Amino acid sequence: MAERVDAIVLGMGVGGEEAAGALAESGLRVVGIESHLVGGECPYYGCIPTKMMIRADDMLAEGRRIPGFAGSATVAPDWSPVAERIRKVATANWDDRVAVERFEKKGGTFVRGAGRLAGPGRVTVNGTTYEAARAIVIATGTAPAVPPIPGLNTVKYWTNREAVKVEHLPETLVILGGGAIGIELAQAFARFGVKVKVIEGMNRVLAMEEPEASAVLGEVLQREGIELCLNARAKSVEPRGSAVSVRLEDGREVTGHQLLVATGRRANLADIGLETVGLDPAARLLTPDDHLRIGERLWAAGDVTANGGFTHIAIYQAGIAIGDILGKPGPGADYRAKPRVTFTDPEVGAAGLTEEQARKYGFIVRTGLQKASVTSRGWIHGPGNDGFIKVVEDVDRGVLVGATTMGPRGGDLLGMFELAIKLQIPSDELRHLIYAYPTFYRGAGEAVRKLGADLHLPLR
Repeated sequence: MAERVDAIVLGMGVGGEEAAGALAESGLRVVGIESHLVGGECPYYGCIPTKMMIRADDMLAEGRRIPGFAGSATVAPDWSPVAERIRKVATANWDDRVAVERFEKKGGTFVRGAGRLAGPGRVTVNGTTYEAARAIVIATGTAPAVPPIPGLNTVKYWTNREAVKVEHLPETLVILGGGAIGIELAQAFARFGVKVKVIEGMNRVLAMEEPEASAVLGEVLQREGIELCLNARAKSVEPRGSAVSVRLEDGREVTGHQLLVATGRRANLADIGLETVGLDPAARLLTPDDHLRIGERLWAAGDVTANGGFTHIAIYQAGIAIGDILGKPGPGADYRAKPRVTFTDPEVGAAGLTEEQARKYGFIVRTGLQKASVTSRGWIHGPGNDGFIKVVEDVDRGVLVGATTMGPRGGDLLGMFELAIKLQIPSDELRHLIYAYPTFYRGAGEAVRKLGADLHLPLR
């Protein structure tokens, strides 16, 4: 006999925890199932601990900028307080007891285990079958994607999970992957004295963002002593004494005391019984409708969805699913102004489409770009002011479809652009805003005023 409940949440990461908690608070009988840690990747291995690392490396960088600008200073990096803060403050030594109790106090029932769909409305975990009268939410998240490189299984490599747990830094580090995760960790460790080499298959780091951002960031990273091996792919890996050797397809060999694999993420969808509810068991991602439905009494949220990949998206999607499950559907999901931030120094914030993406969608575009260093605030800021603001406009409608804000606190400048893209505020309105002086965001107005300057197109 199945135990009947109102809702089951399969996976209690950020999105799942949000959905399960809200549904339980509404009075529904909710079972939340998680095989690892309630809260998922973000609080234990991602957003929170890695940003603690980045906050620490930023402090070191600022200290090193003092000479010739504000006096004299000697900076001596020490990883110990960073590791201790992550272990004791951020992750509670990777213990989710507080999160579990928080859910249970809302009225939910928590089950630790690997749940599996067992037909419409049914989930089996630890030998017990639960049947949901109203909803199942799939929110099983992602795990590090480890490529099938010959020899990789012969060495002790890190993923982001091992990287945030490290208490003693290696002398040298080789990173596979020049995306957001790899580059954030590369800069953090390098600023603490680790000699870092990054292997990236594309011709630039952070290849999913604007090429101008890749160029600036690549220059900064190399200036800080990080070696970038671009257009390079690993052919094999092997131990080399106390080190690890990565042989590239072009014959080069890159060696370090530690290897970090940061080649992306894969959705945790294998073996959760998708076929029992009429879904493709080989699916890489789920594609819900605009209210996050993927079937009868079935919703999906977070990294397992095609538009996932970020904590804020998981929370956003969970909110939409919650309303739909409770019979109070609001506006459907709208990803036109999807925001994202890479927390390097300088930060790379972006909302909506890149210029290349906009052109692929068929938009006739024009762009405006303002360097951070030549704005008044950038000049005042001095060292560490690398970056720019770039806007991408749909010429036919005269509205922005994308923006990149790179520089000091670049992610914090995104808000106005996300709003402008979502509400389709005319570029001319942005042009005539009063931008406070001297601020970093004043560069936004200067970027908008430069729209189409190279094409001699009038700004509507």
